Amino acid sequence: MKTSRHLSAIALSITLGLGLSACSNSTNNAASAVKDTVIAQSPVQKYDAKTFFETTTYFGSSFSADGSSILMGSDQSGIFNLYKMDIKTGKQTALTDFKDTTYPVSWFPNDDRVLLTQDDGGNELYHLFVRETDGTVKDLTDTENTRANFVNFTNDGAFFYATTNERDPKFMDLYRYDAKSYERTLVFENKLGFEVAEVSPNGHFVSLAKMHTNRDSDTYLLDLRKRTSKPSIISEHTEPANYSPMTFSPDSKQLYYSTDAKGEFSQVWQYDLQSEKHSLAIKDNWNVRFVYFSESGKYRVSGVNADASTRITILDTATGKEVVLPKLPAGDLRSVNFSKDEQTVSFYINSDTSPSNLFVWKMGNSSAKQLTQALNPQINPKDLVASEVVRFKSFDGLEIPGLLFKPKGASAENKRPAVVFVHGGPGGQSRTGYSAMRQHLINHGYAVFAVNNRGSSGYGKTFFHLDDKNHGENDLQDIVYGKNYLQSLDWINADKIGVMGGSYGGYMTAAALAFEPEEFKVGIDIFGVTNWVRTLNSIPPWWESFKKALYDEMGDPATDAERHRAISPLFHAQNITKPLMVIQGANDPRVLKIESDELVEKVKQNGVPVEYVVFDDEGHGFSKKTNRITASEAYVDFLNTYLDTPNKMAVK
Repeated sequence: MKTSRHLSAIALSITLGLGLSACSNSTNNAASAVKDTVIAQSPVQKYDAKTFFETTTYFGSSFSADGSSILMGSDQSGIFNLYKMDIKTGKQTALTDFKDTTYPVSWFPNDDRVLLTQDDGGNELYHLFVRETDGTVKDLTDTENTRANFVNFTNDGAFFYATTNERDPKFMDLYRYDAKSYERTLVFENKLGFEVAEVSPNGHFVSLAKMHTNRDSDTYLLDLRKRTSKPSIISEHTEPANYSPMTFSPDSKQLYYSTDAKGEFSQVWQYDLQSEKHSLAIKDNWNVRFVYFSESGKYRVSGVNADASTRITILDTATGKEVVLPKLPAGDLRSVNFSKDEQTVSFYINSDTSPSNLFVWKMGNSSAKQLTQALNPQINPKDLVASEVVRFKSFDGLEIPGLLFKPKGASAENKRPAVVFVHGGPGGQSRTGYSAMRQHLINHGYAVFAVNNRGSSGYGKTFFHLDDKNHGENDLQDIVYGKNYLQSLDWINADKIGVMGGSYGGYMTAAALAFEPEEFKVGIDIFGVTNWVRTLNSIPPWWESFKKALYDEMGDPATDAERHRAISPLFHAQNITKPLMVIQGANDPRVLKIESDELVEKVKQNGVPVEYVVFDDEGHGFSKKTNRITASEAYVDFLNTYLDTPNKMAVK
């Protein structure tokens, strides 16, 4: 579900996704064998979860109006709050000190006020707040049971736009706020379930998305100058295809949208608002994930999801040439932003072995300046593990991509246990990037194999739809065959392989134990769906705009309840015979706590070891550092107890 670029960055920064970026060949394998021999002679330092999570998560890279500071979110205190980073000195100044997770949204364009967002203990009812320059904070959406989302500012900074569902919990209406008085005006009453994407910089047009199925959607335009006008479709098509609005050009003359109508992968097209002509803007052999512009439109930033890594291009729109960046550390660029005068660029670099660090670059300079050091200095980077992209064939010959992390020192003489990790979704993807949780597992001797089973995004629309109304069946076999692939590796202990995952990955974990009870030795279910009948009947009301698409993928509970019951682990819990760990947030609005409660109780009745951890102040995902540490230690302790006991080494 598309949100503003600012809030999308939040999700990107705190997701515990798995990923890797490398290719294997015979030369690399030979070199790896030599390296393994050396590593085996030099034991890797072991670290506890607290040491790994002393790594700081940073996100947000937008410049203040005068270009001197960057607004960022950070969990350096243990809870995400807002900070101002001076780009010359690197000094960080705390802007908020809340006890609940708080995220930055945007600076105001012409002064040092800040928009921010916060929910209540993970319930996903986000409110929009403004922090004044004197430090006072005001809730701009102060109504009960309301979810709000920032959209964008007008180019002159006089107004900004936000959506709320206060009128009807199912629909997000669009309001225009006066940037000085905060007085608001309802500009679009959204009674038909559109998803509001963006308002043009001049405030004249709104781009809207309408989802019909999970393979068919449309893009609409609404002219706010005509109070009686209705949204008009700009994506007329006959064959099923997805059309999703992305951004307006800075001069408000073009709308850029994404579509997979022209092939396997999503392209970006440009729609001229005056001539109504469509033209191709960006295409690649992978999905183009995003496009946006600098203040005047001099630079265009686009990103491609290239085999689970992000490849960013910065284009000089005047010359049509790519901007050549200075030499940078290895990793993916994230959150590229320009100062208002377009002379300075900010961005993050992230890799499997390095958390996101903030950089600034003065255009034309020979080097960029690193402003943060996110990795805990007590951790030797050489003790961390990068990943390798591998592919294996599933039960029907379909090639499945996977992201493999090999512990240091693993070899035919020193075989290691492993876990198959399943991403969230359905339709998610394990991608490259640093994860303290993952590195903690690997550091304690566990290989991690993040399988992007059929139905994962990023590998073309055909692959993406292969699991539609087939969940817990063929996609589960991909996970089983991922385990089989691991068993073919001479450095894996073939008898000690578990499965784990969060959200939809938690469902797949429970499904693996219930429907393939002899395949995996243990399972770790992290807030996973166990009862699809209940879940699909109790989805949050604000999902209304894409409920049809969800039902198209999972099945409508009104007609597919029998199949939902058949694929729900809860109703087959008597089959679970292997040790199970369940982790749950008490405030989770997507996977209700009762789902995990019932599964735990039923599996205990089997006489099977079950460990259950509940966080009272979390929702769907764990944002507080203390809780992430507790969960990560629990994973390792559970695996040590029921899957393997690695060589005991001193823990730092």
